[in-house]
Amino acid sequence: MNMRTDLALENQEYLKKSGLSEDGIKVDVDDSLENIILTRVEITSTEGEKAMGKPIGNYITIEMKDVDDDLNTLSTLLASEIKRVIQTVPNENFTTLVVGLGNWNITPDSLGPQVVSKLLVSKHLFKEARELISHDMSQVCAISPGVLGITGIESSEIIRGVVEKVSPDLIIAVDALASRKIERICSTIQLTDTGIIPGSGVNNSRKALNKTTLGIPVLAIGVPTVVDAATIANDTIDLFIDKIMGEVPSGREFYQMLADIDKQEKELVIKELLRPHIGDLFVTPNYVDQDIADLSNIIANGINLALHPHMDIEEINAYIH
Repeated sequence: MNMRTDLALENQEYLKKSGLSEDGIKVDVDDSLENIILTRVEITSTEGEKAMGKPIGNYITIEMKDVDDDLNTLSTLLASEIKRVIQTVPNENFTTLVVGLGNWNITPDSLGPQVVSKLLVSKHLFKEARELISHDMSQVCAISPGVLGITGIESSEIIRGVVEKVSPDLIIAVDALASRKIERICSTIQLTDTGIIPGSGVNNSRKALNKTTLGIPVLAIGVPTVVDAATIANDTIDLFIDKIMGEVPSGREFYQMLADIDKQEKELVIKELLRPHIGDLFVTPNYVDQDIADLSNIIANGINLALHPHMDIEEINAYIH
């Protein structure tokens, strides 16, 4: 499977469409919410792990038809999924380190740092201002380690050093992702309990952040903000072919020629043709600034609600603002 995507859902869709084995993969779709599709993909065996190209674990995807519908509803839904995955109720003795991955100087890659800037961080209050603490709080701290090109240090090394000093019970890593489908850009949130390999969707993989490398559970939350340019070209050609086939009588030789085109082979040819001219080009929408602002609010409030479970958004915002 050679797909430029970080979304487990898209890998599962590829397996299903290709008629490949889905042994060791469980899928549950909840479309009962208005304008939201919630999909839970669970990889349960080494067979499923190999087929999906992703570790055994849970992958929850929230697809939003309209991000502006109700930001608080989306935050509440994300919070409930975070709590379901960590299977514990954070309290004042529970410490979470939130890591905002990415480059704050590049808008499509700034999701993590923007989320961190909107969190209710509280760990310092337990020592410095105990009188300000609500009994509903847990201990939350956060960092934005930047990227190798800015700091000269691998993010994983910075995070490992902080973990050794802070000794958190949980890490939540937030990062921008890549998608295979244009319609999922800036409209999909993925949550997984398997950690993350920063940059893997754009062929710039760094060291993994997971329980094996850091010694504690790592949840990863991400939003696809870019799509491979070759994917856009391929999808455009597919739409063109479908349109032509709709206008040509099905009995014609030309129609059959179009129907016989191998779409997977076509995609590989497109990538080979484009690579010498544009290299590994990724595209983001021109309205990404507002999307990142909205999505960082949704994710930050989702994390806030999950880690301070007895507080509502108004109480949380009173501390932040």
